Amino acid sequence: MTTRAAGWLPLSPGERAVAIEVLVHGPLSRSEIARRLNLSAGSLTRLTKPLIESGLLIEAAESGEGESAEVRQGRPSQPLDIVAESRSFIGFKITEDMVYGVVTTLRSDIVARHDRPLTTHTPAEVADLLAEMTEELTRSFPAPAGIGIGVGGRVEKRSVVAESAFLGWTDVPLAELVEPRTGLPVVVENDVAALVEAETWFGAGRGLERFVVLTIGAGIGYGLVLGGSRVASVEDGRGVGRRWIVNPYGPLTPEGERGSAISLLTIPSIRYQVRAATGEDLSYEEILARAAAGDPLSARVLDEAARALGTLVAQIANFAMPQKILLAGEGVGLVDVAGPAVEETILTHRHPQADPVDLETKVSDFHDWARGAAVLAIQVLVLGTGERG
Repeated sequence: MTTRAAGWLPLSPGERAVAIEVLVHGPLSRSEIARRLNLSAGSLTRLTKPLIESGLLIEAAESGEGESAEVRQGRPSQPLDIVAESRSFIGFKITEDMVYGVVTTLRSDIVARHDRPLTTHTPAEVADLLAEMTEELTRSFPAPAGIGIGVGGRVEKRSVVAESAFLGWTDVPLAELVEPRTGLPVVVENDVAALVEAETWFGAGRGLERFVVLTIGAGIGYGLVLGGSRVASVEDGRGVGRRWIVNPYGPLTPEGERGSAISLLTIPSIRYQVRAATGEDLSYEEILARAAAGDPLSARVLDEAARALGTLVAQIANFAMPQKILLAGEGVGLVDVAGPAVEETILTHRHPQADPVDLETKVSDFHDWARGAAVLAIQVLVLGTGERG
């Protein structure tokens, strides 16, 4: 069993605000922190003292030649930072047939990876596997502060998998199963929600007030950030793309309504359409390669998917008005093959004088999703930014 790592004392709202500001944007001078949080010098001193004493914050070393006048004045003016390597976190992403594991620093940099096949969906056996993987990961990075687990589906109280179609689970108390096996606190969350949190704090959405994450792969994921915070919804993990109609005359597939984002854009639906037309059971990568090489049927299926994606992006831009949309997931190779069709469709569905859509594509794998789960652990277990239980 892994030894439980010592954590920090619970933070007050003011201490939490300071810690997050330095974690996400640091190192920062005290005057900059005070300006960002609208605090007086005295209030900031009161809030930072326990953070420094607990080891969460440190006074960064002076840079020597070229340092600011504020830093030169003495120790109280030294910038504050977080030692990223002072704590490590484990993140898991559970798919239908694999578990992907990572170890991250306090700033979510991945420092280790370990993956294992998932041969059973029995909750207790999945928990056993997670415990084995935790033991393997902690051989090189002992005493992690906690574990985050990302699951495709609906999660309640950041501990119970209320529903997961991929795993066939209903009301599985996953945190309760994993904690005694590892000796570590555990946070469970919908995988898209975890990815959105990671990108908001440490990725493409850092510093943005309005930000959207759209994922395409085995399913469709959507996350909205307003005022710098993710908008939580009872629809999280319920398969929003199943009824998100982007082309009412589109294909009918085993999953989703006719012409929905699910039926047009997901990897299983694209493979289904090609298989129904040709009889060949091709991988997604093979379909992309054939389309790029000029195969007319593969190109037609992907062109339809690309126009569905363009319609979806335009709808998001029209109604949510984000500063940036991040497109991620294992299906983003679609843009490499059919990018012009995506761009053309976005323009078609936008006002001619509208601002250009800032669409960033992130080539990612399941380790990015696992990293997102680790970020949830950082937020909840260390900084206390969410409720559990």
